[in-house]
Amino acid sequence: MEKLFKLKENGTSVKTEIIAGLTTFMTMAYIIALNPNLLTGWRAGGDDLWNAVFLATCLASGIAMICMAFLANKPFCLAPGMGLNSFLAIVVAQIVTITGASYVASYQAAMVIVLAEGIVFLILTVLNIREKIVDAIPYGVRMGIAPAIGLMLLNIGIGSNAGVYGAEGGPFYVMRDFFGSLTAGYASTTMADAYPGMVLTVVTMFIGLFTIIILAHHKVKAAVILGMLVASVVYWAGEYLFLGLDPFATLATASWVPAFSDMVNLTLFKFNFAGFLELGWFTAITLIITFCMIDMFDTIGTLVGTASRAGMLDEEGKMPGMKQALLSDSLGTLVGSCTGTSTVTTFVESASGVEAGGRTGLTALTCGIVFLLCMFIAPLAAVIPAAATSAALIYVGVLMLSGLRNIDFDAFDQIVPVALMLIAMPISGSIGHAIGLGLISFTIINLATGKFEKRYILTYVLAAIFLVKFFLVA
Repeated sequence: MEKLFKLKENGTSVKTEIIAGLTTFMTMAYIIALNPNLLTGWRAGGDDLWNAVFLATCLASGIAMICMAFLANKPFCLAPGMGLNSFLAIVVAQIVTITGASYVASYQAAMVIVLAEGIVFLILTVLNIREKIVDAIPYGVRMGIAPAIGLMLLNIGIGSNAGVYGAEGGPFYVMRDFFGSLTAGYASTTMADAYPGMVLTVVTMFIGLFTIIILAHHKVKAAVILGMLVASVVYWAGEYLFLGLDPFATLATASWVPAFSDMVNLTLFKFNFAGFLELGWFTAITLIITFCMIDMFDTIGTLVGTASRAGMLDEEGKMPGMKQALLSDSLGTLVGSCTGTSTVTTFVESASGVEAGGRTGLTALTCGIVFLLCMFIAPLAAVIPAAATSAALIYVGVLMLSGLRNIDFDAFDQIVPVALMLIAMPISGSIGHAIGLGLISFTIINLATGKFEKRYILTYVLAAIFLVKFFLVA
């Protein structure tokens, strides 16, 4: 282990890395079931396609993390990215409408987009172009990415992650429907049967959060995962005692045998090139470019932001081994397209593992192995309550705000882009789009104040590309 991951050099240990990997897994395990739900139109493509995408999610994520572990030796974990999977689901529906093909055939056509994106990224990475794009992000903007991601994690944790559902299936969210309510009575009336579940969610969330904080204060390295476990136990007990529900009821009827035949028959190397070309060349190329833009800056933002929190950036704000990390991301997307899932990208939840002490590829390897095991033990991951993961996301989000100390608040070309990213990232839900706004604002301020510099030429070009994407791409 020492030779493979250089644990002593990175100030860590096998125990710490394994705990960090498990911590990251617990915060991102939701993607295992949510990704196939989104990509198959909540089973619009049938149970067989759902099974195939579920297995593809586990397999592509696991392989991508193994690549990250051995190629880059970084603690970053990967899986099909949120936002990109929703967008791909919309594209699949559009292909169904345009071509009249079945959902499965349209899904296989959409996989061509993911394949093309992976090939493009692999070429750009090998040619060091993606690394140059990372370097083109100005220092101030780069240092503002981590705090912006912190606010995004806070928004996910306390805003949308811990939602509950009423009798009619409508979702209620902690920040909007509980804390945003005028009074407790109003919330109870509005949410009706969902209100007791929301109370349990809020109580669980804060018990988990303050457990993590107290343990972290006492320098307990496993603070995050222990806090999540405490929160889970509280939630399970609350479900049983106050809601009259069996928190483990799903385990009794769960299937523990992976449906590999469904993946082989429907998604494994099943590219529908003919169906994809029916969209027309312009639409096809536009879709590929759009996916590339979103994924590139989502990945760059997550890597830079998480590395900043882990102290992995040098004095110029650059991360050693960036090329290898980007290469792992590219390979993950290629594997994802071949197995049958959307773009695989570095997850912002990796920050939870970093905060638990993860500093090497052993963290990513641990998380990757658990993802692979989830092909056989997925029902266990499903019983982890959203309130427990919210506690971890809120804690990590707060810690990432400390990166604001690196921003020069007297320099408008730093504070304005960072301020826009701070508000854009949690509201839009897109790391890439928020960085785009940061680059646009930096460029306008930089040029308007007569600070043109040749070293920022690529920055100006990227800002122009984002302007085209935001206002001109149909």
